[in-house]
Amino acid sequence: MISRFDRYMLSQLMMVFGFFALVLISIYWVNSAVLLFDRLISDNQSVWVFLELTALSLPNVIRLMLPVAGFAAVLYATQRMAGESELVVMQATGFSPFRLTQPVLYFAIIVALLVAILANLLVPLSRTRLNERNAEISDNVSARLLTEGALLHPAPGLTLYIRTISPDGELSDLFLSDARASAGGSTIYTAARAYLSQGTSGPVLVMFNGMAQQLRTAPGQSGATGRLSVTRFEDFTYDIGALIARQGPRTPALDERMTSALLHPSPGLLAETGATRAQALFTGHDRIAKPLLAASGVLLGFAAMLQGSFSRFGMGRQIVGASVLFVLLFLLSNLADKSAVGNESRVALVYLPPLVGATVALALLAWTTRPRLRGARPALSGGSA
Repeated sequence: MISRFDRYMLSQLMMVFGFFALVLISIYWVNSAVLLFDRLISDNQSVWVFLELTALSLPNVIRLMLPVAGFAAVLYATQRMAGESELVVMQATGFSPFRLTQPVLYFAIIVALLVAILANLLVPLSRTRLNERNAEISDNVSARLLTEGALLHPAPGLTLYIRTISPDGELSDLFLSDARASAGGSTIYTAARAYLSQGTSGPVLVMFNGMAQQLRTAPGQSGATGRLSVTRFEDFTYDIGALIARQGPRTPALDERMTSALLHPSPGLLAETGATRAQALFTGHDRIAKPLLAASGVLLGFAAMLQGSFSRFGMGRQIVGASVLFVLLFLLSNLADKSAVGNESRVALVYLPPLVGATVALALLAWTTRPRLRGARPALSGGSA
């Protein structure tokens, strides 16, 4: 049963954790959203598409920021409770450093569970939908072509201009220049009005009351080169579906697969994704190791904050020491990931950083208890520095 002190400290940690998570996720999201906004605007996509894609990218952003937010919450809450002598009072009543760590352990488990849910469920699902929408946007010819008053170049050798677009989709005063090498010359199409429609093989541009001017620059059936021919038409259909290469059926990538499939990769999965068995195993085990790393980072931060005696001038040295240990822990995680990603026999290295972090945290807590065993002053006392 959770004691009153545990509930109080856990509530303080969760409140600060929510604040830091909101701030960090907002900063990271804004930086990535600016780049995404520029790309979508250049492709003439709507604001709703931008909001949808940014929402789908949020689960991965949250997964990356939660371990940092948990660590920052532990540092802030511990400093505040020590500054208000709350931890000192609890130590005076007989709470050992290990007993003080109990609500922090509950908090570490909560952070680990949140990261695990994101890494193993929400992020793969969101990436699947995100990649599907990106594929749809890449195949969306109309979004790239329907722009008023601008010269567009949807493909090499093609130039398109539309003066106005009516609310019902009618294109007025259209100009289309086709100077691709495969055409054997250049052709300019002009039309008073046109519509974008769906044909049997893809999108087509239906032009009305226009003219086609063809200048041949290579020998062909008509013989002479440099010859201009003009054809007037009442209606003409131009296939624009071929302007943008179709992607075909999309195969889910490795990071879209469920963790259970990655831990036991089948030959079919490896053939579909083009990944090696070592890469699949690394991705699956990394999704399990990262929540453990977040929990060990929280415990490491709290254990480092209990070192040394309390000072009325703050806990600057403890904060710096905890931050250095946290950075070193994640540097070790990066090194372990690089070593394990391409080697099946080294996949277990992804669990080394969480183990090291938990071991160092236990060692620091054990070191904190030594003065108390000798009958000396507690690590956090009410005296001045």
